[in-house]
Amino acid sequence: MTEEKKQAATETMSAEEVMKKYDKESDKRDPIGAWHYIIAGICILFAVFQLYTAIFGVLDAHIQRTVHLMFGLTLIFLLYPGRKSWSRRGMHPVDVIFAILSIGATMYLVVNYNQLVLRAGMNNDTDMIVGIIGTLLVFEATRRTVGWPMLTVAIVFVIYAFFGPYMPGLLAHRGVGFKELVSHLYFTTEGIFGVPMGVSSTFIYLFILFGAYLEATGLGKFFIDFANALAGWAVGGPAKVAVLSSGLMGTVSGSSVANVAGTGSFTIPMMKKLGYRPSFAGAVEAAASTGGQLMPPVMGAAAFLMAEFVGIPYIEVVKAAVIPAILYYTGIWLSVHYEAKKYGLKGTPREELPKFGPLIREKGHLAFPLIVIVYLLVSGYTPMRSALVAIILTIVCACLRKNTRITFRQFVDGLIQGSQSVLGVLIACASAGVIIGVVTKTGVGLKLATALLDLANGQLIPAMFFTMITSLILGMGVPTTANYVITSTIAAPALIQMKVPVLAAHMFAFYFGIVADVTPPVALAAYAGSGIAGSNPMKTGVTAAKLAIAAFVVPYIFVLAPQLLMINATVPTILLSMVTAVIGMWGLSLSMIGFCQHPLNIVQRIIFFVGGLCLIIPGTTTDLAGIAILVLCFLWQKKNAGGPLPNVGE
Repeated sequence: MTEEKKQAATETMSAEEVMKKYDKESDKRDPIGAWHYIIAGICILFAVFQLYTAIFGVLDAHIQRTVHLMFGLTLIFLLYPGRKSWSRRGMHPVDVIFAILSIGATMYLVVNYNQLVLRAGMNNDTDMIVGIIGTLLVFEATRRTVGWPMLTVAIVFVIYAFFGPYMPGLLAHRGVGFKELVSHLYFTTEGIFGVPMGVSSTFIYLFILFGAYLEATGLGKFFIDFANALAGWAVGGPAKVAVLSSGLMGTVSGSSVANVAGTGSFTIPMMKKLGYRPSFAGAVEAAASTGGQLMPPVMGAAAFLMAEFVGIPYIEVVKAAVIPAILYYTGIWLSVHYEAKKYGLKGTPREELPKFGPLIREKGHLAFPLIVIVYLLVSGYTPMRSALVAIILTIVCACLRKNTRITFRQFVDGLIQGSQSVLGVLIACASAGVIIGVVTKTGVGLKLATALLDLANGQLIPAMFFTMITSLILGMGVPTTANYVITSTIAAPALIQMKVPVLAAHMFAFYFGIVADVTPPVALAAYAGSGIAGSNPMKTGVTAAKLAIAAFVVPYIFVLAPQLLMINATVPTILLSMVTAVIGMWGLSLSMIGFCQHPLNIVQRIIFFVGGLCLIIPGTTTDLAGIAILVLCFLWQKKNAGGPLPNVGE
């Protein structure tokens, strides 16, 4: 037995353990007694407020965002202990004090709203005290919910605001006074209560609540059964099931780690049972789950921010993401297929799989809300209205059949789950608001963009490379939402200055912020997959990065050729680009796995990679060159096998 198999036999983790270890947002307390009901009550009130404003109209921007933050901060301090040693079943007095302060610091803005508007820019001492307390509470809530990396980035920006006159060269600015900064961050809609908080308090909450109810109806299990019926019998069936089910779950889940834990607890054991190496099984699930944030129609929370920042309807972001998402999952699917052929792995016997017809008849109606939400978005409905209709429809559809009907208790639990699930995104948006506030106050965004252009010597490819590195480094500890906010504020302007379309520049930053979840040395989704698989975390991370090769290549291509994002492209152009790019992904996948009809030698792998890359790049010349290269290399490897068939343990 290999060392990895020995490890797999003894160190596998449950989905709950994985979530607590790799997803800081999941490491919450579960109090008993009165506090259990108090927290549940606050969650329900939070949901009622969000649904009320969605139905009857959003309040004034500052008030809507303030009440949203009040619920968020209060729940964070009650659910996330200040220290690991504090009880997960009881409530610490410090947490209660912080929760009360959160209510006071936010309700002060609501109660005194008219006076604060009248004395805008001339805040008194009481305002300052409240502003300081409110900002510090946001920082502490960030530490508890998403960790030190995000908090450190926010604090660095605040320090930069104060020490601008002492900064060297391009980074120097006149400096911002203490009162001036507090007023800007806490009493305007350009700081903590800026655009990210506005999106969180409207679209994001409703889509997360929509996802919570889809889960409550059993849609996740339906996706896995559906994928099993569709592809479980094929070569490497369980791995293809992982790709399909994780992609489908990605339409309603915005968290890579949560997606890994949800579908991976089913798919990873299936893959290992078939004969896949534990590290490969964990990597497949991690790469597929991470792509969920790229998968329309409901992408990660950052996609909603992108629509606001770029100033386009959300459906335009969804349309732009379609082809890159298809290429991403095509790459993983093909890699899984050739990995299975490489080791001679078969599918699951058909008699052990769910039957497609009965499955659709019994549970197919659960997917109807997803179809409707796409229709509504395409028809011009706002994301907020679309999500609201989809939530109602999800509950109605679930009640159509007895085996999927949700009880009143499950309905209430959905409200509670939705309110708790939004907390990580909510506080990340608040912290991102601090960063945006400093950027707008100091003008550092333009300065950093200029510095990036200077570093790249005015060349587009180096500028994209430095943007990619920045996004990957930030993504090691910063949530995708905040990562996107930072890179879109700092790096995307540099690409835009080089005549890159605005949407393509923002999508570039978005992609690399997400792919950080499977990029070592800190690849949280891959490590979560390794926890379930019982494999080596670093080996799993490296394998996941190879499987996600499309996410590293495609962003460069759609910046150079925006028709992949359906920008200024006709239908024939889009179809041609898509077909050739899919064939190109075939070449890249063969290169990454090292197998076609026979094992490939190093020269053949390089040639397949080059040919695949040529086909992904839109253009007649590159397409013809790519096809010629792939055909010649295919015939070569067919005639001359690159080596013997390997064993699974290798």
